[in-house]
Amino acid sequence: MKQGMDRPPALLWDWEPGEVGRNPGGLPEGEGTGGKGLNTVQRGSRLWAEGRERAGSEGGKRDEDLVLPINSSLSVTLHQDQLKTTTTAAISKDFTEDRIWLNGREEDVGQPRLQACLREIRRLARKRRSTGDEDPPPLSLSYKVHIASVNNFPTAAGLASSAAGYACLAYALARVYGVDSDLSEVARRGSGSACRSLYGGFVEWQMGERADGKDSVARQVAPESHWPELRVLILVVSAERKLMGSTAGMQTSVETSPLLRFRAEAVVPGRMVEMTHCVRERDFQGFGRLTMKDSNQFHATCLDTFPPISYLSDISRRIVRLVHCFNAHHGQTKVAYTFDAGPNAVVFTLDDTVPEFVAAVRHCFPPESNGDKFLKGLPVRPASLSDELRAALDVDPTPGGVKYIIATQVGPGPQTLDDPHAHLLGPDGLPKPAA
Repeated sequence: MKQGMDRPPALLWDWEPGEVGRNPGGLPEGEGTGGKGLNTVQRGSRLWAEGRERAGSEGGKRDEDLVLPINSSLSVTLHQDQLKTTTTAAISKDFTEDRIWLNGREEDVGQPRLQACLREIRRLARKRRSTGDEDPPPLSLSYKVHIASVNNFPTAAGLASSAAGYACLAYALARVYGVDSDLSEVARRGSGSACRSLYGGFVEWQMGERADGKDSVARQVAPESHWPELRVLILVVSAERKLMGSTAGMQTSVETSPLLRFRAEAVVPGRMVEMTHCVRERDFQGFGRLTMKDSNQFHATCLDTFPPISYLSDISRRIVRLVHCFNAHHGQTKVAYTFDAGPNAVVFTLDDTVPEFVAAVRHCFPPESNGDKFLKGLPVRPASLSDELRAALDVDPTPGGVKYIIATQVGPGPQTLDDPHAHLLGPDGLPKPAA
């Protein structure tokens, strides 16, 4: 359920990976870390819908600096057991500068959105200290921070890695700095959809109306336990980084696409109401149709952008055909696709449909050399396809078209990890060697 505005004008539904935060053991204590200088947090992935946060709708931003959307959106948080971001943040008087590592590689800590998150969390920490309501936090706000973050799913490939990452970062930094207020604005400054990733289950990002963005916050529509039969299949077509980044693509759409503005004003508000109703009533037929329509309209908006943006590949379009043939064979919506700013498909379905649809994917996209690793995540019992369904699919198999499938479900919000072995930073405040 979640997704943000650092993607191109998107759909109503969004999915996001999980996140983890915690306090690494072994760093200097006392004045340096106050016994809590290290914090590790984990958070799951997210899917959106209307507005494009995968199951819902997402559009562009009305304010790029504050990361404020032009419409509300709805997303689904995926379970951390299958897709997650793990982040460790540490503060120490011994650190000489802020530093950050992503997937083991040091990145530029001067990135504007990262700096916006750090400024906002430090502002909230100063505000908390100045109120005098509680004892001042044990860590000095002048200390530098080290951050390490790892995704267990493809990064920058249209799978909401930025939303999961910034939600996890905001949560971990809040733990380190002793901030206990709403973190929507902190996370949103990094990735708009990240504010949705701070919650589990189904989440709405309310666009708000205030110029300062104080009312542009996330709220949970339904908890992760609300729809236990719902399953999510991630069909990974490519793990490569996108040629056109979500933020740049979205901003170009805001500037050049008349369809984007029409969508935000005339289509999304009604779809948000309808999608929220479908979620609350656990109406998969309505949920699935809306999700696919919104995904299609999002990508129509990308093509309406000038120059046009195309995130889908030929394999993506073959997956779309597969889904429609599968549903037509059954005479109802049994599976529903949605695509973010990338070629990888997110497919919603119910648990009793998973085995047959996975078999259909195997039939249409036979694994080339990784047959034993083709299916990851939740276990799926083997199933065979009927001759009637094989005929209905009517496709020429494309070996290796889908690299692998991740089977998952709706999951909770950020979780703090207390196991010292889970910390990504060592006693020296630097990333631990890869295992």
